[in-house]
Amino acid sequence: MAVIIDGKKFAGELRTKLAQQVRTLQELHRLTPGLAVVLVGEDPASQVYVRNKGTQAKEAGIRSFEHKLPPQTSQAELLALVAALNADPAVNGILVQLPLPKHIDSKAVLNAIDPAKDVDGFHPLNVGALATGDEAMVPCTPLGCLLLLRHHVASLSGLRAVIVGRSNIVGKPMANLLLREDCTVTIAHSRTRDLSEECRRADILVAAVGRAEMVNGAWIKPGATVIDVGINRVAGGDGKSRLVGDVEFATASQVAGAITPVPGGVGPMTIACLLDNTVTATCRQHEIQRPQ
Repeated sequence: MAVIIDGKKFAGELRTKLAQQVRTLQELHRLTPGLAVVLVGEDPASQVYVRNKGTQAKEAGIRSFEHKLPPQTSQAELLALVAALNADPAVNGILVQLPLPKHIDSKAVLNAIDPAKDVDGFHPLNVGALATGDEAMVPCTPLGCLLLLRHHVASLSGLRAVIVGRSNIVGKPMANLLLREDCTVTIAHSRTRDLSEECRRADILVAAVGRAEMVNGAWIKPGATVIDVGINRVAGGDGKSRLVGDVEFATASQVAGAITPVPGGVGPMTIACLLDNTVTATCRQHEIQRPQ
């Protein structure tokens, strides 16, 4: 039976560490990191997510600036707000919650964020810096996956990693992060031939494809570490929906050496890493060493 990787516990420990770092920044440099979150529209899931970000930011001592805009907000109005946040010295990190309404070009908005304040790590300059091994803001979910892997695997160097999914948000940055750790990396996807066989070769398997329980125990190398990024809502036997990952947990956990559950695995790490990125951005902007 696999060791269950408790992302919720690890995220809580990370937030506690961040709170201490924020206190140190306040005491030594009179700096309080500030995170601005912009929500356009009334998507229920986004509203919950933004509320959680604000709550956890405040608990860590980070100033939270929430901008909730009506769904009819124009692209020009949103870009004007981003420009104002770029210029505001109290704001060290900017996150524009996706998805945006269809009449707004998400790429144009994300590209307008100052790369130094891009705590989501989606700006092309940060994407390029990560790919070339330079200093970059790293997307929160892949960063969370990496922290969990570092915590549970003694050394990543030389291990074979397979990532199922090639999105710009998870798959591609995850591959770059694991290359930095000296893994041998394969990105697999829907067009990969013998996908199950590719997965069976992995010492580290990261599932980020967005298909409920696609990866089962027969796809997993005995003893492998499995990171399940998927969050899928499916109908339960009692008529109520439930959350499942991209990995069929019941069978995979019988084969893997360690595995993240859904919920409670990677998910809690995303907001914790957003706060971590905000502290990182604050220190870089003021050219000071980050507290340990």
